[in-house]
Amino acid sequence: MLKAAISRATVVCGVAMTMIASGPVTAAHAAYYNTYTDIASTPDLDCCKAAQGFAAGATYLYSIKNDNDSDAVSAIYRVNKATGERVVMRNGTDDRSTNTWLGHGNDMTIVDIDGVHHMFIVTMDKTTAGVQLVKLRYDGTTYEYAGAYRLRLNGGVLPASGVNRVSVTGTTITFMFKSGRTVYNGSLPLRADSGNIDLTKAFDLQVDGALVDGATVPDLGTFTAQGFFYDQTEHVLYNPLTKDKRSIVLVYRNVTPATTGTAPAATDLSFRITSAKYSQLFEIEGVGISDGKLYFNTNRRDADGAGHDGVHVFDGYTVP
Repeated sequence: MLKAAISRATVVCGVAMTMIASGPVTAAHAAYYNTYTDIASTPDLDCCKAAQGFAAGATYLYSIKNDNDSDAVSAIYRVNKATGERVVMRNGTDDRSTNTWLGHGNDMTIVDIDGVHHMFIVTMDKTTAGVQLVKLRYDGTTYEYAGAYRLRLNGGVLPASGVNRVSVTGTTITFMFKSGRTVYNGSLPLRADSGNIDLTKAFDLQVDGALVDGATVPDLGTFTAQGFFYDQTEHVLYNPLTKDKRSIVLVYRNVTPATTGTAPAATDLSFRITSAKYSQLFEIEGVGISDGKLYFNTNRRDADGAGHDGVHVFDGYTVP
């Protein structure tokens, strides 16, 4: 969550919801998904009560939780996407269940380097002396600190709120970063553990006037931008936006690092959850594709203020 202070209570596993079938793919009858199934809850911890960054791996879903007030401490949940089994991952560097490296930890992406799994996580640190991207090396349920980098745009700091891997070669990792509605390109030597990543602007994302279920949402421009996911195989970008108990995911097709100008939101595919059960807050924090399905994590709060964060999957959607 982008800097909204909330309190949480221990959550319980959610219940599955039913699927709404989509109609023909036209602007008037667009493919539209507005129900989801809970995979697992991600209960509050003593340290950490707000869901932040998310990534979907081949077998597991990863969700960061932090203290949200000072961004001083974070924890990472790992959830088996098939069984819902969850565990708080272990910080192997300090031999504890929390860490102090991730700042706001607003988004993350998974990169394998020399056959070893890594997470790259954006901190949203705005200071010149701070770092804006942290690398963790992980194996099973244990992770270790592996590096940190500064994001620079025209000589200044860019506290990106979103990150996604685009490509990995024998020498270089290429990323997309997002801040607000703007996407930037940046790259890093494959095995570098520190340094600056110089960014270049790629393109902007259309939000105002975008169609959701074939119609515009009058106040969509006031929604908060969250993380994002870029499907490098299909050249499709998924952009979650939230406001109160509403979350929308806009889709952008045919985008690559070479795209410029403004990328138009798809008129024939959209996602929205307007939650009655979690009427105080329903925020999709991050999204990711695994085995063709669209997974996400949430901050959820019911009418009494109790928190029910979790990881979930949209019903009925499979990447074409």
